[in-house]
Amino acid sequence: MNKPKIIFFDVDGTLVPLKGAARPRTLEALRRLHQNGIRLCIATGRAPMEVPKFEGVSFDAFLTYNGSYCFTPEQDIFKNTIPTEEVATLIRNAAALGRPVALANTTRLAANGSEPDLEEYFAIGGVELKIAEDFEGEIFQVLMGGREEEYPAILKDVPHAKIAAWWNRAVDIIPASGGKGIAVEKVLEFYGISKADSTAFGDGNNDLEMFGAVGTGVAMGNALPQVRACADMVTDTVENEGIAHALQ
Repeated sequence: MNKPKIIFFDVDGTLVPLKGAARPRTLEALRRLHQNGIRLCIATGRAPMEVPKFEGVSFDAFLTYNGSYCFTPEQDIFKNTIPTEEVATLIRNAAALGRPVALANTTRLAANGSEPDLEEYFAIGGVELKIAEDFEGEIFQVLMGGREEEYPAILKDVPHAKIAAWWNRAVDIIPASGGKGIAVEKVLEFYGISKADSTAFGDGNNDLEMFGAVGTGVAMGNALPQVRACADMVTDTVENEGIAHALQ
């Protein structure tokens, strides 16, 4: 792995275990990267307000909602939304499957109901599932419980959206023109950094496009088999400080 100028990090299963907090050596590695002038970016399916804090670590940019909403602490970089009429169709499709949905904008993530898969999906990230009757503003991502065999029914008559899944019991639905890969390209352009000078760490299917957008893609040891197969490098698991091992 060449010394990068910028590194993108998935959160769940990469920076932090699905249950637990970031490990000490991982935090120390992140601090040293920043001290050496390397830009650090979060790249997650999480909402902006649900990105965990990392003690003593400052991130330069945040790619949230699987890259649908990207920003620095000072300004927006890229916004990509699902058409309003297709959000309504997704809600109807979900209802036909007996599933509620959660809709995400820049300030709120709320659902029109609850069920076990969606509840556990939120619990993985330590996020409370909030219920609301109204949904206003731009929608960057739709979240719902869903298995692979349900994907065609979920996306029926929704041509401008796609599924970005990293767990086999739930899905993130994002703009068809979006994804972590597109978001990484926008951030690299924003900072004037070449693809060759960038690295990304991830573990899920929603990280595959990101690996294609950077010079070096690093899969965690706990990553799905297809993710490890597509990576330039495979490191140890998140529990065993895989990020620190790879950087060392």
